[in-house]
Amino acid sequence: MTNSARKLLLWGPRILGIMVSLFLGVFALDALDAGVVAFLLHMAPTLLLLLVVAASWRWEWVGGAVFTLLAVLYAVPAWSRGEWLLVISGPLLLTGLLFLWSWRHRRDRRKMS
Repeated sequence: MTNSARKLLLWGPRILGIMVSLFLGVFALDALDAGVVAFLLHMAPTLLLLLVVAASWRWEWVGGAVFTLLAVLYAVPAWSRGEWLLVISGPLLLTGLLFLWSWRHRRDRRKMS
């Protein structure tokens, strides 16, 4: 694997995880009319996802497991809504799979050394 591909595999899931978290945070903006407390409650999932990304910075398998699990948990009730399935569950799944791929790649490289 080339050096630029390794960098992309390292930074891709992290950047995508932050972007997915912020994208989901946009949905909390419609709770601003209900007050600060309602807004903070709607921002809780975004903040939790950002914490998962922070933990995944060191332990990539955490991000892989949590993002993939969230994608599946969202997909089950939203199965009949294909557009929402792609918009929400798709990026979560992609982020999770990228974290797992990055974790496996780094683990395999350590075994070779």
